[in-house]
Amino acid sequence: MSVSLLSPALADYLKDHNRREHPILKRCREETAELAASRMQISPEQGAFMSFLLDLIGARRCFEVGVFTGYSALVTALSIAPRGGTLLACDVSEEWTRKARGYFADAGLSSALELVIAPAVDTLTRRIEKGEAGSYDFGFIDADKENYGAYYELSLSLLRPGGVLVCDNMLWGGKVADPSDQSVDTAALRKLARETKSDSRVDATLVSIGDGLLLCRKL
Repeated sequence: MSVSLLSPALADYLKDHNRREHPILKRCREETAELAASRMQISPEQGAFMSFLLDLIGARRCFEVGVFTGYSALVTALSIAPRGGTLLACDVSEEWTRKARGYFADAGLSSALELVIAPAVDTLTRRIEKGEAGSYDFGFIDADKENYGAYYELSLSLLRPGGVLVCDNMLWGGKVADPSDQSVDTAALRKLARETKSDSRVDATLVSIGDGLLLCRKL
């Protein structure tokens, strides 16, 4: 989800001075911007950061919770496909992910995508039960905030030591710093930020990229 904490001029500056945006990413971003739910799409500077991070750790096996029209999934696939990588993508919407499938096909990346339409808690749990714990390099969470705690625990099981988890919307448009906001989603984000800070299983840091990213490296 994209909630810019930057002025439009600074956002344009970042876009102009970041990694070149792949044509399929540009098309996905521009076409998604015309949709009523366009705020669910991550920002291009966040995509550039994720691409850099994926290349930095040499990620090959990845998972994502929350696909929408596919921008972040495409970022991941474009990075890992040259290394023979694959992406397990979890979502509950046939409507939105149909658009994502189209972009993947047009980019020649369909073979890198395993899209599962089902509640992500169920999908990730089944993968652990199948023996896939400790086998993933990278995970990205950008879905319903109430379940972030559950997604976090399942993600830690799936990641290998040294694997990286990125959680989106951790600043929630500034709501996390507003004591009067006690909504379920805001409380869930605050809880995750608080608990990861003292979680001995990870090295975690919270940064103000996009709407706030929580970066966790599994120890």
